Amino acid sequence: MNKDGVLSVGEEQNTSTFIADMRLLFKAPVLIANVLPVFTGFWLALHFTESTFMSQMDLFLLTIIGSTLLMGGALVLNNWYDADIDKVMARTQKRPTVTGNVSLQSVLVLGIALSAIGMILLFFTTFEAAFYGFVGWFTYVVLYTMWSKRKYTLNTAIGSLSGAVTPLIGWAAVTSAYHIVPIILFIILFIWQMPHTFAIAMKKYEEYRAAQVAMLPVVRGFDMTKRQMFVYVACLLPLPFYLVSLGMTFIIVATVLNIGYLIISVMGFFTKDNMKWAHLNFLYSVNYIAILFLAMVIVTIL
Repeated sequence: MNKDGVLSVGEEQNTSTFIADMRLLFKAPVLIANVLPVFTGFWLALHFTESTFMSQMDLFLLTIIGSTLLMGGALVLNNWYDADIDKVMARTQKRPTVTGNVSLQSVLVLGIALSAIGMILLFFTTFEAAFYGFVGWFTYVVLYTMWSKRKYTLNTAIGSLSGAVTPLIGWAAVTSAYHIVPIILFIILFIWQMPHTFAIAMKKYEEYRAAQVAMLPVVRGFDMTKRQMFVYVACLLPLPFYLVSLGMTFIIVATVLNIGYLIISVMGFFTKDNMKWAHLNFLYSVNYIAILFLAMVIVTIL
């Protein structure tokens, strides 16, 4: 910084590099995508218990900050453990654990610290919320990252379990998640993550194969992957009808989204360009889950 308080070119570059490194280290898009279901679960629990958001602001902040730190810690630990295969895959070669911009020891310490702080904050909400948070963390870090990712195609189902608990965390911070709404949200997220992840695995087939990661397209091929994607998407069709308490508008929106998803899945059986279709499937799946969970919030406001 010069005498006028303006950053020099070198300082600006260092700041930009640091921000980019942190974004990659925390897998920012993935982290944000996991925070939304926590918020939705919390919001819906307030709605069904007839509580106001402002009266639970302290609890909300503990829940969101705690779950975000816990999930962030899990993602950082994933980067730490996967540094060796990230060097092989083009999509991950800019991560600071690969470039060396951040030492692996620092990444490990950061991941553990964030995970611990996140868990402590969640314990200040309810034990049940903290339990779901721990289940998600343990499943992602230990069962997915360290055990199954490189060995078994089951890794996708295990990884999906960790992401599916997020609405349970938000709901359980307010009241017991032994309720049809959070249970269905869990099922929706679990099922949705399967075709979503398979689409990514198809797009990055060559990279996963080079890194010897046991993704379904690598081990069993594209045809098997497409069939499984279709089955999982079809399983989403009846789920909105278990959420009649959210009203007919939501059921219609969710059903239209599901039909669109199913049509795209069927297209996969006839496509001549698997990569283009996988990309279309990926884009639809990302928008699908964002619209679906935002719709759950909106219909309770209107």
